[in-house]
Amino acid sequence: MQRFLPTGLLLLAAAILVSTMTYQDAFSLDRVQARSMVISQSGIVASESPLASQAGAAVLARGGNAVDAAIAAHAVMTVVAPMWNGIGGDLFAIVYDAKSGKYYGLNASGWAPAGQSIERLHARGLREMPGYGIESATVPGSVDGWQKLLDRFGKKKLDELLAPAIQIAQDGFPVTEWIAIHFAKEVDMLRNDEGAAKTFLISGRAPKLGEVLRNPDLAWSFRQIAQGGRDAFYRGEITQRLLALSARHGGSFTAKDFSDYSSEWVEPISTTYRGWTVYELPPNLQGIGALEMLNLMERFDLAKFGLNSTRAFHVQIEAKKLAYADVLRYIGDPRKSKMPVSGMLSKQYAAERARLIDMDRANCEVAPGTLVPDAGDTTYLSAVDREGNMVSLIESNYAEFGSGLVADGTGFVLHDRGALFNLDPASPNALAGHKRPLHTIIPAFMQKDQVRIAFGIMGGWNQAQAHAQFVSHVVDFNQNIQAALETARFTKLSFAGCDVDLENRVPENVRTELEAKGHKVRMHNGYSDTFGGGQAVMRDYASGVNYGASDPRKDGAAIPELANPNWRSK
Repeated sequence: MQRFLPTGLLLLAAAILVSTMTYQDAFSLDRVQARSMVISQSGIVASESPLASQAGAAVLARGGNAVDAAIAAHAVMTVVAPMWNGIGGDLFAIVYDAKSGKYYGLNASGWAPAGQSIERLHARGLREMPGYGIESATVPGSVDGWQKLLDRFGKKKLDELLAPAIQIAQDGFPVTEWIAIHFAKEVDMLRNDEGAAKTFLISGRAPKLGEVLRNPDLAWSFRQIAQGGRDAFYRGEITQRLLALSARHGGSFTAKDFSDYSSEWVEPISTTYRGWTVYELPPNLQGIGALEMLNLMERFDLAKFGLNSTRAFHVQIEAKKLAYADVLRYIGDPRKSKMPVSGMLSKQYAAERARLIDMDRANCEVAPGTLVPDAGDTTYLSAVDREGNMVSLIESNYAEFGSGLVADGTGFVLHDRGALFNLDPASPNALAGHKRPLHTIIPAFMQKDQVRIAFGIMGGWNQAQAHAQFVSHVVDFNQNIQAALETARFTKLSFAGCDVDLENRVPENVRTELEAKGHKVRMHNGYSDTFGGGQAVMRDYASGVNYGASDPRKDGAAIPELANPNWRSK
């Protein structure tokens, strides 16, 4: 027997169904990014550790500015991620000063000992720069960089900014997911040095996920710096311990190598990309490679090709090869060599080089262009304050745990940045005393009209190519800064050949189509740290609103300043 509902009930049911469908359609939104941006009228700090970001945000809440916050956050990063960065490494920063409306660049990269030379290493039987050990080390620049930033822009004292790092080093911190993985990878290296094993291992093994790791020796080093400033590192007891380490391993460091060192203020270099201006620091950094890549990419309509399309990837990969060939050929320490900076940034030069990009075939052997010299593992963080001051800061040991050497009682590794020198006397990057090597770590900015973005993506030679991709994601594909960090990237860490790495979150056809063009593709799952990890902050100066983003390829977070830490309930 067929049953029928009364007409009134049928109309009511239909209305409910339509209403439900409308409600679901209105509130069922799809998006490709995993998390939202942090948005605030107050300051924001984005770093690779929530503890570091929180330390920086707390400094903002106590009246500090973006520079103060960046130093506090970075100090904590040296505690919780000692394989990637530390006070034994080098630092670079770009500061946007809202009052003057200008960008200021700081190059706090250290130099080789005065007694270091190609001949000295040849006499020791070395034909290439070693990747670890005392001969790979240069004078660390980070602490002098902190002092320079604070003296020029800071509002707080160094002892206040180092207090969170001192407490965390003394009391310990639970080891996070990525950090535990990287500790386990390097345990054999750490065992090779008594100081490193004592500092970073627990009963001879790598610290595990969630295990509390303490570093009282690093807390001691921080207290020395908090009390004595940069001189405690370059003229004090820390210096003596580093010199003893050098002597024990046959190094050439002297007290004068440390006492004479000073970081320097530099003028950022820039290019335009479809109406945006992108800033990097000048050589001895690889940032010029990102700018050259963008000039090449601008010759192609990437937006028309589509995000993560075969044609867009192909153009970017080929542009990377061309730009990096020039970086490797021409870049070194500008104080020691003349380099073709203006030529590499020329739009005309980009137009000529772009003709070498064959849309149907990958180029496996890319040579540098012909240019005339001009006359005359890492952590990244960014910060913005409520006044609109912004900082883009990056620091590194280079390889994980740097040289692998820890001076007695200091709690930090001496970096191995000197490994990037060349032993070819004809190279602009040839090893020499008091010379700085070609550097991979680069902070960056981009701006258009009333919007500025401070950003960086770590990962050795990954960085310049990752910067160019981030800019393209924002400009060509109108992504917000969180989505631009999360979007699948490529990386090519070698300089020759057609090998390229790609994350498997791209469309399924892309690998096959790239391989048909001659690319040798290696795929990685999910969010792989092979492609580096980035952070970004953005300010809309028209509205006074700040935005923060943090890459899921790291353990980090963008954390806003608590607008009024003295709130009381009524």
